[in-house]
Amino acid sequence: MSKNNKKKKSTSRAVARSADAPLQFGMKAGILGAAGFACLVAGYALLAQGSITAAPLLLVLGYVVLLPLAISG
Repeated sequence: MSKNNKKKKSTSRAVARSADAPLQFGMKAGILGAAGFACLVAGYALLAQGSITAAPLLLVLGYVVLLPLAISG
């Protein structure tokens, strides 16, 4: 009884991008990015005025929801 000691090649499904390939963002990502940026600006403006309710909500919405959605999609 002999054992087969064949090594399997690992296949990677990741697509390599060249260094000079531009990133392509669609209209949806641009709108989400702009909305996220607007939420951040409004949140920091309200924070400077002393708002303790609306400012943190807008900042969390911008940083945790809108900007990651813009980057991923």
